[in-house]
Amino acid sequence: MTMRRSVRIAVAAASVATFGLVAPQASAAEDPTASAVKLSAGASDETRALAEANPEAVKRAANVCGAGYDLERGIPLPVGTDPRMRLATLFSYTKGGNDSGCVILDNNLGVARKMSIKVCASLPPGAHCQTDSGKFSQYAGPVYTDEPVCAPVTATMADAAGTSLVINYKTEYAFLCD
Repeated sequence: MTMRRSVRIAVAAASVATFGLVAPQASAAEDPTASAVKLSAGASDETRALAEANPEAVKRAANVCGAGYDLERGIPLPVGTDPRMRLATLFSYTKGGNDSGCVILDNNLGVARKMSIKVCASLPPGAHCQTDSGKFSQYAGPVYTDEPVCAPVTATMADAAGTSLVINYKTEYAFLCD
């Protein structure tokens, strides 16, 4: 290696190292000072309370869906469980009013479980469905629909052995539905 080439490599390495020291190292999704997730106009009182009590979880879930989504519903699962004792949370988000919908099933246990999340277009019923299933320690999804109004959503989570369901939730009210 020539002396000239060694100098060029050293200058390039120093430039890269300097850029790394002065360039921002966190994205907006990782910024703890980033603004709270916007709630949709149709968000229920329960969803608002869940979002207020769990702002970081709501922000993480919204980032999974992508930019521009507003929280529509946050449903602690199994239904009827004290939100502090939930096994999972079904989060639904809308974009552009009701132009697009996204759902995830957030695993609140912190250990991998068999999970699935499914959303179907509302019209015609069952015409197009999107599903994500597997063994997840964080979340199942995101899954999307271009027709979120009254779109059927199914969320499941298995027990530790993976042999029976501890959550088997179905709703048409994860998004706005008259």
